Amino acid sequence: MPGQNYSTISEFILSGFSACPQQLLPILFLLYLLMFLFTLLGNLLIMATVWIERRLHTPMYLFLCALSISEILFTVAITPRMLADLLFTHRSITFVACAIQMFFSFMFGFTHSFLLMVMSYDRYVAICYPLRYNMLISPRGCAHLVAWTWAGGSVMGMMVAMIVFHLTFCGSNVIHHFLCHVLSLLKLACGNKTSSVIMGVMLVCVTALIGCLFLIILSYVFIVPAILRIPSAEGRHKTFSTCVSHLTVVVMHYSFASLIYLKPKGLHSMYSDALMATTYTVFTPFLSPIIFSLRNKELKNAINKNFCRRFCPLSS
Repeated sequence: MPGQNYSTISEFILSGFSACPQQLLPILFLLYLLMFLFTLLGNLLIMATVWIERRLHTPMYLFLCALSISEILFTVAITPRMLADLLFTHRSITFVACAIQMFFSFMFGFTHSFLLMVMSYDRYVAICYPLRYNMLISPRGCAHLVAWTWAGGSVMGMMVAMIVFHLTFCGSNVIHHFLCHVLSLLKLACGNKTSSVIMGVMLVCVTALIGCLFLIILSYVFIVPAILRIPSAEGRHKTFSTCVSHLTVVVMHYSFASLIYLKPKGLHSMYSDALMATTYTVFTPFLSPIIFSLRNKELKNAINKNFCRRFCPLSS
């Protein structure tokens, strides 16, 4: 009802790992902590390398830097709270903190998806229209595209958070997840409009994600024939190598997201659901800098060069 108070609930209880065996929690904490730190360091290393190496000051690597920033912020919005809940039995989160976490997790998550879409467009222009690349993807245009991805992520995050937290929550305040997960939170809502709100939120989120995936696939529909038309095998391999890391991250990003949101209901315990959710919130950001560093030869060589320059000056 308009004007009605949200609810009498002032805080929620996150029970994501409460079903896990107690002796397993320290192991999970150490594992996720190491992955969290590696995610931060890996993305910071990519950003520092692109900043130092002038030859990497191109739109492709500027988009990669923006992607690294979104991954760092997405991880910081979720993982520290999850690590704290692995150590302490007091797993409550205030109503406002829950809304803020949902906003930032959706904002950075959608920004990540929008950036992957923009990066596919960048590869499409570079491979299909190489002579017009500098005109179509200028530094100014690159900055505008990055700004639009962040603006789009902010709008999506604000929209979802405002819709969900304008509902009335009654009864149990236990969220069966380790974060303020939208589907777990909607199960606690009550009122006549709850089902329509759930459908609206799902429609908005799925439409945006499927739209990004469709445009990425469409880009590669044009990219692959353009690569196959290159006469030399070396040229085809070199051109395709610029797409491999991006394509791998896209497949991983959407595969793990589908695993979380499209899994059959009732086939998993709360314990296995929590572990499965970490594949998207912890494992995917952990793998992303590894993939970009190892599969992108130019970036890998630049990282090795700077590492040798700083730590092995005689050999370099």
